[in-house]
Amino acid sequence: MLRIMKITLTPQQKLQLEQTHDSTRDGRVRDRIKAVLLASEGWSQTMIAQALRIHESTVARHLSDYVLSEKLKPENGGSQSKLSATQTMQLIEHLTEKTYSHTHQIVAYVKETFGLDYTVSGMNKWLHHNGFSYKQPKGVPHKFDEAKQQAFIEAYEALKASCGEDESIVFIDAVHPTLSTKISHGWIRTGQDKVIETTGNRSRLNIIGALNLSDIGATIVHDYENINSETIVRFFCKLRESYPLTHKLHIILDGAGYHRSDLVKDAAFVLNIELHYLPPYSPNLNPIERKRSIKPAF
Repeated sequence: MLRIMKITLTPQQKLQLEQTHDSTRDGRVRDRIKAVLLASEGWSQTMIAQALRIHESTVARHLSDYVLSEKLKPENGGSQSKLSATQTMQLIEHLTEKTYSHTHQIVAYVKETFGLDYTVSGMNKWLHHNGFSYKQPKGVPHKFDEAKQQAFIEAYEALKASCGEDESIVFIDAVHPTLSTKISHGWIRTGQDKVIETTGNRSRLNIIGALNLSDIGATIVHDYENINSETIVRFFCKLRESYPLTHKLHIILDGAGYHRSDLVKDAAFVLNIELHYLPPYSPNLNPIERKRSIKPAF
């Protein structure tokens, strides 16, 4: 006779169990979740045991543990999670939305929200176990317009698709690194100062770079005394040393004032260059912003 323990799950409970199954690295926890999910779909304990290659009594214990206390963790091996499956998913969702700088803040949140006590080390283990790592968030300019960025991306993809062999897309940007002595931390005798000679002044460079994603190794850079409309035109002429005049250039650049001047637009027309301006506050859309090798080269 087939033994069936009736387990009824709401769609939300089923989703939470599936998400926990995908995020945990403990195979024993995954087996418990599989047993619960299969039982909710009408599988008998015998069928579940055969599918999971475990003893039928083990299946019965897994199902009983879940029905009585929503227990998913085994008794031995690793630290016992104090959070139920439902609470675990609630905390994962909360931490996905809000970033905490310190573990003790999460410990305090769990205490206030669920009434459960964790040590800092215990919470660190919980965080790693549930797929979190301590790292720096990726910064994005806060004033960017998402709709304009998406429109630019779509236009850029269309441009790439339409370009022929006699056309190229080039990203340009200017950087202004300052050359000065940078003093970093080091181990120094307590109560003593260590003197390091520094440069007498700060020298600022003005560099313009051009990047063709089809030939990253051929990035073109040039330095100037200053950056203005005239130097942008001179840089366009320098680009023409690498591309014949009959080869149309699509230049993608930001909306700086000197990029939009009549002088620059007229020169672009004469030099068979079409200008495409990035949306405001969108350095993340310009690949040359991420090519940091331009700076140390000078």
